[in-house]
Amino acid sequence: MTTSFTSPLPKEIDELWERRSELTPDDTAARDTIIGAVDELDAGKARVAFVDADTDQVVVDERAKRSILLSFRVLGMEESQVGDFYHHDRIPLKKRFEGVRVVPGAIARWGAHLAPGVVLMPSFTNFGAWVGSGTMVDTWATVGSCAQVGENVHLSGGVGVGGVLEPPQASPVVIEDDAFLGSRSMVVEGARVRRGAKLGAGTILTSSTRVYDAETGEELPRGEAPAWSVCVTANRVKSFPGGDFGMPVLLVLKRLEEGQEHDKLALNDMLREHGVNA
Repeated sequence: MTTSFTSPLPKEIDELWERRSELTPDDTAARDTIIGAVDELDAGKARVAFVDADTDQVVVDERAKRSILLSFRVLGMEESQVGDFYHHDRIPLKKRFEGVRVVPGAIARWGAHLAPGVVLMPSFTNFGAWVGSGTMVDTWATVGSCAQVGENVHLSGGVGVGGVLEPPQASPVVIEDDAFLGSRSMVVEGARVRRGAKLGAGTILTSSTRVYDAETGEELPRGEAPAWSVCVTANRVKSFPGGDFGMPVLLVLKRLEEGQEHDKLALNDMLREHGVNA
């Protein structure tokens, strides 16, 4: 993790965090500071996490996550209405959608950043998430709290990208640029999908998921889909006192040269060959 990172959010957030148990909606000065910090997240001027270009490590802005957690203490419950639907919550819905296509039925909460060029089909984007330009959040997909989704990503129908708020230093799920997550895939617990990786339908990836190369049998870093790869969920037999059982793993079917795009027809054929759809 980089040591040179300084949060763009005010240091007062850290002071408020130390006395968070005392905060209430009546603390107007604290409330203004916290709302201002979350507004920075909403506008994309700050973010919960990013990949450091020098170290290739995920850097978490603890102050950003603290701002989100503190908002639950200083915001009171309020009723709101969208069409015929009523809501009762502490966190309002997002209002900034410059350059974003929002299809009816899509929901995004305040504090989530959506870059110009994002397309939201009927879906849910939670508090503190970041979604990069050119990305599609397809029908019934969910982007969890603080999840970081890069540019030109496709989250197919029903994809679940997990969220994380506590502890503040915990890394959120990171989906890097140009990735593709097939229908009903689940990426949770701070797992990482590296740039250009493609996950077949129904793929499950957690921070503890073991990852194997199908061609060499080599075990790769846990909880990561390698860059420019095609991956699916598979099973690896493990012996227990009660018998042998198939444990889920991530299987890397193919790896391309860095920056090499997948031929979509070839990708579909490859996945179907192994009994998986995109």
